[in-house]
Amino acid sequence: MNQGLLNVDEALQQLLAGARPVAETSTMNVPPMDNSAMDGYAVRLADLKGPGPRLKVSQKIPAGSTGKPLATGTAARIFTGAPVPAGADAIVMQEDCVQEGDEVVVNKVPARGEWIRLTGSDIRAGGEVLPAGTRLRPQDTGLAASVGIASLPVRRRVRLGLFFTGDELVMPGDPLPPGRIYNSNRFTLNGLAGIFGCETRDYGIVPDSLPATRGMLRRAAAECDVIVTSGGVSVGEADFVKPAVEAEGELLMWKIAMKPGRPLAFGRVGKANFIGLPGNPVSSFVTFLVFVRPFLLKTQGVADVQAHAIPVRADFDWPEPDPRREFLRVKWNARGGLDLYPTQDSAVLMSTAWADGLVDNPAEHPIRAGDMVKFIPYSELYR
Repeated sequence: MNQGLLNVDEALQQLLAGARPVAETSTMNVPPMDNSAMDGYAVRLADLKGPGPRLKVSQKIPAGSTGKPLATGTAARIFTGAPVPAGADAIVMQEDCVQEGDEVVVNKVPARGEWIRLTGSDIRAGGEVLPAGTRLRPQDTGLAASVGIASLPVRRRVRLGLFFTGDELVMPGDPLPPGRIYNSNRFTLNGLAGIFGCETRDYGIVPDSLPATRGMLRRAAAECDVIVTSGGVSVGEADFVKPAVEAEGELLMWKIAMKPGRPLAFGRVGKANFIGLPGNPVSSFVTFLVFVRPFLLKTQGVADVQAHAIPVRADFDWPEPDPRREFLRVKWNARGGLDLYPTQDSAVLMSTAWADGLVDNPAEHPIRAGDMVKFIPYSELYR
């Protein structure tokens, strides 16, 4: 690793230190009673003697009602989800029976417990339903409802402040003077913040001066939980984010052994956490996904913030790897492998829009066509 640079894993460990999720448990069995898994007949196995046993149908139990104890020598017509009457020890599917008047002929004798969903077979009372730190999906809220939970304790949305440095930046729609560029990062980072459910406060473009940068940091720190900036974290004469953070708070780290994205700052301003991203469009995009994404999830109380890579065949050569850990923009191809975008320059934003995800390539690790690589699809990074 390059001397003086912090590796990605060490940086993430420092970034994510100190999160404390809360706990919550369930309070009932699901299902709350033995119930039928099929439309059919509840029976006592002891009554099913000889070929084609015939039983009197003594009651009908639809879902949502409760039957009477099952009398000896009788069957209960029962429907899916209905409570199994006391005394019954199996359900016969209606396809295996023939009802004749008030009697039913059983053509196939079931096994003990067949087609009975037992109390607590899904969830036991006192068991954990949704672990603390779960990012709620539709099926999770349905699960909570199944145990009678009308509301769930959730963390409020993270207040994320964004601002962008650089006198060269121009907003799309405005004339583009010579030497200026459009502020693409403003739209990329706002979009990413929206994916993770943040309450975003966009402070716009800040002039390249130390007083202006310090003033914006103070304002954002008073209003936000997390501040993310783009640009100004290098060591040039016009890069004011690093000295501004050091003047207004503390800077914990700022050089990461990764490509793209070496200039990255992390610290605190007042009560707000601060993450300063590089200004190059690809670097800003990748460092948001690698660092800001898990940081935001952890701040929200999510337990599993790791983006999970999958092994996929590389259909490209990468013979001259960087001494730093690389995140290469790649795309699935029709052969089930990965193609590499021809230009991996940190200013070529087209590579991020073309790609389906990133290859996480270790430092100084060459890749040959046919090698298996660690692929992180966008679908994984956007959850």
